[in-house]
Amino acid sequence: MVAAAPNTIQATAEEDSSKRRQILDGARKVFMDLGFDGASMNEIARSAGVSNGTLYVYFADKNRLFEAIVEEEVLERGQLSFNFDPARDVATTLREFGLTFIQSQCRPGGGSSIRTVMAIAERMPEVGRRFYENVIEKTNNRLAEYLEAHVGPSDLAIDDCRLAASQFTMVCQASLFLPFIFQAAPAPSAERMTEVVERATQMFLAMYRAKP
Repeated sequence: MVAAAPNTIQATAEEDSSKRRQILDGARKVFMDLGFDGASMNEIARSAGVSNGTLYVYFADKNRLFEAIVEEEVLERGQLSFNFDPARDVATTLREFGLTFIQSQCRPGGGSSIRTVMAIAERMPEVGRRFYENVIEKTNNRLAEYLEAHVGPSDLAIDDCRLAASQFTMVCQASLFLPFIFQAAPAPSAERMTEVVERATQMFLAMYRAKP
């Protein structure tokens, strides 16, 4: 038996990755357009431009396919850059974090995956739990750790930093996220997001800034 040449192996791996990417892109569009229940493997194969046989080589069923898309969403959101350097002042850090956070939540086209996860979480609780733990909870914990570093008589007075972090992210979403996620309004403008985050920051500091 003659071993496959390294460049042949590399080419095969690249082709495999490209085909998987093609399927995921097609499936994402179908899930966005039709939702989980409305999507079928036949429709996904058509959207991806592959045969049914090829589709099943990569994914056993649409549950596995949807889980792969959720995993991509988790990785993408986990790579968001938040500057939680403890040396930075709180107001600047909150403003920058809040704006990056709400932009990621309300980006055009980005709401569909959240809506679909919310809709499927009761039927596939492990998918919903993984998304919550690796996206929402992890982000909240990172902010809470930053706040803990600033608790002191000359900075912040907070007895529950995880609660405070959750409060801040929720206020940043006020009037923006729910209308967007339920398709009652388009993605908010940059100006509107900046305004809401600024008010959230002011409210947070009014509540938690240490009193002299």
